[in-house]
Amino acid sequence: MTDAQHTRPLVAGLLLAAGGGRRLGGRPKALLPHRGRPLVEHAVRALREGGCEVVHVVLGASAELVRERAVLPGCVLVDNPDWAEGMGSSLRVGLGSLAAEALPVDAALVSLVDQPGIGAPAMTRVRSAYRSRDSLAAASYDGRRGHPVLFGADRWAAVAGGAVGDQGARDYLKAHRDAITLVDCSDVAEPYDIDTEADLAHLE
Repeated sequence: MTDAQHTRPLVAGLLLAAGGGRRLGGRPKALLPHRGRPLVEHAVRALREGGCEVVHVVLGASAELVRERAVLPGCVLVDNPDWAEGMGSSLRVGLGSLAAEALPVDAALVSLVDQPGIGAPAMTRVRSAYRSRDSLAAASYDGRRGHPVLFGADRWAAVAGGAVGDQGARDYLKAHRDAITLVDCSDVAEPYDIDTEADLAHLE
């Protein structure tokens, strides 16, 4: 692809869906049922409808079962053998997978599988905050930073370098808070997580 052809920035979706649901009795979060389908399918749909034509999904807990049960056409499914180390390892694996994409990806829009209250409208808003390969943007809810988060490709190496344990990119985002474009999504999304048995009440 020539520079002339590559005029529209390619913002790819990166879904972190490797969690084992330790506080949910060991049920992989990707396969939790929501509206009759696995949660991972809803999360992928939100990214696609939010404008991400390319979507990479990082799998970990029960990865083979997720591949069997979830219908994820066109997605690149990436296994993270070290998923139990926490979200940081999945973020590293996912960014590495995007870096190896055949098409030059300009930014990653990162979302989490266990946040079904964050749908396509929030994805669209944060994706629209892309300005350059140095872009850094995140959804905010009542003034608090949340997901999705957009990382321009020029930032990936540094983000991956600091992604350890269950922190993901938290330390990187704290260190670069002045560079973050916060995109208010309070009116279109709810940023709850499905972490405990009580949280399952959010699922339909």
